[in-house]
Amino acid sequence: MPSKRQLSRYRSVLLAVMLIMSLIATGWGQSISREQAMIAARQLSTAFAMVASQVKPAVVNISTTTIIPGRQSPFSSLFPEFGWLFQTPDREVTSLGSGFFISADGYIVTNHHVIGEAQQITVKLADGREFSAELHASDPPTDLAVIKVPAEGLPYLQWGDSQQLQIGEWVLAVGSPLGLSQTVTAGIISAIGRSGLGLTSYEDFIQTDAAVNPGNSGGPLVNMAGQVVGINTAIASRSGGSEGISFAVPSNIAAPVCQQLISKGTVSRGWLGIIPRDITPAIVRHFSLDTDHGVLVYQLYRNSPAFEAGIVPGDVLTAWNGQPITDVNSLAKLVMNTAPGTAVLITVQSAGRSHTVTVTLGRYNQHREGMSGQEI
Repeated sequence: MPSKRQLSRYRSVLLAVMLIMSLIATGWGQSISREQAMIAARQLSTAFAMVASQVKPAVVNISTTTIIPGRQSPFSSLFPEFGWLFQTPDREVTSLGSGFFISADGYIVTNHHVIGEAQQITVKLADGREFSAELHASDPPTDLAVIKVPAEGLPYLQWGDSQQLQIGEWVLAVGSPLGLSQTVTAGIISAIGRSGLGLTSYEDFIQTDAAVNPGNSGGPLVNMAGQVVGINTAIASRSGGSEGISFAVPSNIAAPVCQQLISKGTVSRGWLGIIPRDITPAIVRHFSLDTDHGVLVYQLYRNSPAFEAGIVPGDVLTAWNGQPITDVNSLAKLVMNTAPGTAVLITVQSAGRSHTVTVTLGRYNQHREGMSGQEI
């Protein structure tokens, strides 16, 4: 929990922001004096500095080492006694990322793609200490992971409520872009609920214009109270560097996922057993549909919950417990936020008629193979 000193800082930040907003409101439609402008600028600068000083000690630099085994050439079988001549050596691949403590006993949140299949994970703290970290658990569908270092009494960050974010709200990103640890950048919330990006199976991203570059992945996006509202995960860029479009996993998704990873080592989420497709004008024409919303069942797994409920390829799912299904992403959220074993009512349009079926969800397993596309 935040200390009294931390709470005092938070109140000071909020008062500074309120003063700035008051000055803006007072000066709307009329000129603001140079003195007022200078006061507002200093207050905002102080607010940023206070949040940065509060957050930085809990943010870490993560470096990983992955050994990629060498390959043998087909010629090695022809000359087995000289097979070593035709084998490429193992390759050592290193990468950098960021993370942050969420507990005093060493649990760190980062992105799954930061740690990947690494054989060695090294964590460097803001105070210069280094630890060898162990992967506790990860969740590829949300691109989140929890690692742990053997230490106690560590500074850590509190989760904020991403549901309360407003477009235009100030946020700070902290991490190790291009290996430059403890880097702080500022921006605003550009958009919320971004999906359809093809980055993860479960997309509901925060978009921000705070400068984020390779190496920032896994670092926190914090509000002006120093609370984590997102985990910086990806950028949209033609150059490979920051172009003012970055994406973060919202805290309201990340917090419960990380809690399950710590307590259970895995995330329990529902599974329908289909490969869906968004409804497009071409699909409407091809299947002679009389609906422009919902998702098409493109493929489904045999013996899956959908299969057992009588759903077949070509069906269109239009509602979930009476709630309209607008697209694949909306259905993914509904399924993944529902516990395995839960019975739900799904409205299905099939062969020109609409009916409702009861589906008892199974348990999602990201290692299931056999079909291509986003599995729900």
